Amino acid sequence: MATFLEKIMDWALNKEAELAKDCKIDIEDIDKQIEAVEEKRKKLKEQWEKEDAEFGHVLDKLHFIKANALKCQSDKKD
Repeated sequence: MATFLEKIMDWALNKEAELAKDCKIDIEDIDKQIEAVEEKRKKLKEQWEKEDAEFGHVLDKLHFIKANALKCQSDKKD
């Protein structure tokens, strides 16, 4: 599905690029599109950073649990 959407987006951007070459595009429209994409990108980046921090916290806990489990294993061998 993503590939299909990517192809549509590329097609639309190519058409807009052709219009720009022919001086048939509204700069204000492009500015609005740029602003919308930058805002979406900013929100996605913030969401990614939040989720990445949550995964980091979970990984830290799991490594701590593993270290304790390994300690138990080594205690049993002694």
